[in-house]
Amino acid sequence: MGSQFGARLAVWGILIVVFQASALVPTEKPTCVAGFQSDMLIYQVVRKHLRTGTRLGKVGFSDCTDRRAFPLHSDDSHFTVQADGMLKVKRPTDIHRHREFTIHSWDSQGHRISVPVRVVHHGHRHGKHHHTVERHHGERKHHNHPHHHTTENPTDQQVPVLHFPKSVDGLRRRKRDWVIPPLSVSENDRGPYPLKVAQIRSVEDKKKTIFYSITGPGASEAPFGLFTMDRLTGNLYITQPLDREMQAAYRFQAHAVADGSGTAEAPMDIIVVVNDQNDNKPFFAQNTYLGEVAEASPIGFEVIQVVATDLDAPNNDNSDVRYRILSQDPTLPSDHLFVVNPITGVIRVDAGGLDREKYPKYTLVVQAADMKGEGSAGNTKVILTVTDSNDNAPVFTQPSYEASVEENKIDAHVITLSVTDGDEPFSPAWNARFTIVGGDPGGLFTVKTTESNKQQGIISTAKPLDFERSTTHTLLVAVENEVIFATPLPTATATVVVTVLDVNEAPIFNPIEKKVSKREDLVVGSDVVQYTASDPDTARKQKVTYKIIRDLAGWFNVTKDTGLIKVKSLMDRESSFVKDDTYTVLIGAYDNDDVPATGTGTLIIQLEDVNDNAPAIEERAIKLCHKDSAPRLLSVTDKDGPGFAAPYSVSLHGLSKTNWTARMNEFKTGILLNLATVLDSGDYTVVLRVADNQGLEQDSTVLATVCDCTGEEVICKGRGVAGGTDLPVILGILGGILLLLMLVLLLLLFARRRRGEQKVPLLQDDDIRDNVYYYDEEGGGEDDQDYDLGVLHRGLDEVFRNDVVPNFMPAPQYRPRPANPEEIGNFIDDNLKAADNDPTAPPYDSLLVFDYEGGGSDAGSLSSLNSSSSGDQDYNCLNEWGPRFKKLADMYGGGEDDDML
Repeated sequence: MGSQFGARLAVWGILIVVFQASALVPTEKPTCVAGFQSDMLIYQVVRKHLRTGTRLGKVGFSDCTDRRAFPLHSDDSHFTVQADGMLKVKRPTDIHRHREFTIHSWDSQGHRISVPVRVVHHGHRHGKHHHTVERHHGERKHHNHPHHHTTENPTDQQVPVLHFPKSVDGLRRRKRDWVIPPLSVSENDRGPYPLKVAQIRSVEDKKKTIFYSITGPGASEAPFGLFTMDRLTGNLYITQPLDREMQAAYRFQAHAVADGSGTAEAPMDIIVVVNDQNDNKPFFAQNTYLGEVAEASPIGFEVIQVVATDLDAPNNDNSDVRYRILSQDPTLPSDHLFVVNPITGVIRVDAGGLDREKYPKYTLVVQAADMKGEGSAGNTKVILTVTDSNDNAPVFTQPSYEASVEENKIDAHVITLSVTDGDEPFSPAWNARFTIVGGDPGGLFTVKTTESNKQQGIISTAKPLDFERSTTHTLLVAVENEVIFATPLPTATATVVVTVLDVNEAPIFNPIEKKVSKREDLVVGSDVVQYTASDPDTARKQKVTYKIIRDLAGWFNVTKDTGLIKVKSLMDRESSFVKDDTYTVLIGAYDNDDVPATGTGTLIIQLEDVNDNAPAIEERAIKLCHKDSAPRLLSVTDKDGPGFAAPYSVSLHGLSKTNWTARMNEFKTGILLNLATVLDSGDYTVVLRVADNQGLEQDSTVLATVCDCTGEEVICKGRGVAGGTDLPVILGILGGILLLLMLVLLLLLFARRRRGEQKVPLLQDDDIRDNVYYYDEEGGGEDDQDYDLGVLHRGLDEVFRNDVVPNFMPAPQYRPRPANPEEIGNFIDDNLKAADNDPTAPPYDSLLVFDYEGGGSDAGSLSSLNSSSSGDQDYNCLNEWGPRFKKLADMYGGGEDDDML
């Protein structure tokens, strides 16, 4: 029993050790075999003729390393395989139903691996050009990758089978060798849908019932339902066509769950890459491009660039755009004026002949096509405006011009030149610029354009022309544009002949301003200077005469024919007309032309000073106290210059010597005057004799007012301001004047009042009176021509005698006032005779009538007076007429003198 128990225990121990050892043995790593992904590659094309560069699809190959580029070679020279596995048409070829060839590659040990390829022509499919790749897995299961399996059902579409990667127990991590390759799906595939693209398998599906599902974008996330998976079989389907331009790849996860036992596999990442199809044609950034090209642009000049975009996958033929020009309008002067770079889209000038004046605009239609210019295409329009270049030279409207202009004028208009230009108006290539290139070495002329018309050049004088020097000037004028010529062009020139017209020029003094120096005491009649002018009109041989135009002091005269200037009156340097010891005289020179021309010259005379002015005292009145007075300073001035002025000397004369003292100040320019004795208050005249440094002397009087005060401060008590007159005296005089004025006013008022009380009686029948006439119109002589002839008519029409019945006989005709003053005498004589014979006129010449003087007068009429010696008249009544007629009474009435006889 014990031995059996021990044996059993040993067996169990061995089993446990074996079991543990078997548990520790790691799972055998799956090996990677280099090779192609499929046993055979089938490519379907819809075109019978394949062009160079046509891509057929990808060739999948792996050498179990991290390399992605492999050496691939096709044994058919019409096809080539790029390093990235892209199978392309190398040479144009035709596919008759199908073509077969082999592709070779080499693994990392240098062993060659081959796969057969078949290109099948299936005609036009779904209206689009598709290249479909079918991978056939034959009897070689797990040939390249252990995770790729074929479907056993021959009716199902052959799709890749993806196995969940195995994990090590306890660690649950994926092996580094198990890399799930992306699934490739062509965009725009038309099904039928749902379209099977792959199958997911778990190694546990042989033992358990496995349920498959997917989660992530395109399945359980937006865009929802794009991918679906059969829950039982693990088939992956697409529910609708994909668009690579919308999304180029999808990444989601596949899950495997065992029935009743939870998760059977770790989630597997699945990447679906959408293969590009040429389903987008290029489009331009602008429907219409606008550009400009100068007409003188050289060949190769870049004008504008057009850019087209293709939304297909980049870096393949589907998006490889090429440009070309489809049409040009107009096609003149040639139909290939422009060319476009097929790759960059830059349009350049390709030929000469652009001419804005003939063809100002070109319209190009540019095409952009993918597939390197052989696929889908889009068009745009390019409008090019031909801008002006200076390819037309300005031309004068006439080859030569003639003009005339007067001499001595500056900025005088000579002539206007006109040109024409074929370039665009008002552009810098059209605007003209004129230049005098010959015939004007002295710069006498200038030419410029106007602001309003840039094709006109105005020639004018820049300096005065001289007829006596040159009578004609021949100018050569050239014209260009404001910008240089775009092409070599000749420069147009024109000849302008300018004739100088002679005008009467004024004589010219030489010099224009002449200076001389003369003593101011030059005697009258002395010659000052001969100041002459010459006539520039030498051809006219005119005579020049002179006269003084301005001589403010009137000191000079000039000899008419010689221009010799002499002293007419004594000059005075100290005159107000002399400024800074100079005196200016304006001399005129005249020629003897019908319209004389006048030239002027300025004579400046520097007057030399002489001692002709004695010094004088400025102060004429002073005030000082009669006791202890301070000396008064008197200023001394001399109109002469410094050489004939200070130092001065002074002396007293007459009675001034006794009462006054006078001496010069320390500078010998002023006099100190003071009292020598005490004087009574009053005004005193002090006579001072002052001499200059040359001994020329002059007596000056000073009115000295001596006031009753003491010291320097002068206070004059009881003396007015004006001459010391007492204020009461002035007031008394003013009062007397006012009284006299009042008396005169009273007398006038009394006389006026008395006149107002008198009444004028009616004219009495015995009223006898005489008329007194006066003649107050005396001729003004030759200097008085302003006659008041209306006075001659006064009384004829207005004054009538009121004691004689008027006679209404027709009046004679009076002569009207003549316009000529010389006829005034005859006018007066004629009208005087007419007035004497006028029966309607009074028999008198007086214009004033002494009318009735009023009644009640003691005096009778004077008409009875008779100057005869007859003693019949009694004049004693004159004594009764009052004192005013006393003289007449004494003369005619006798009196005391007669009694004495």
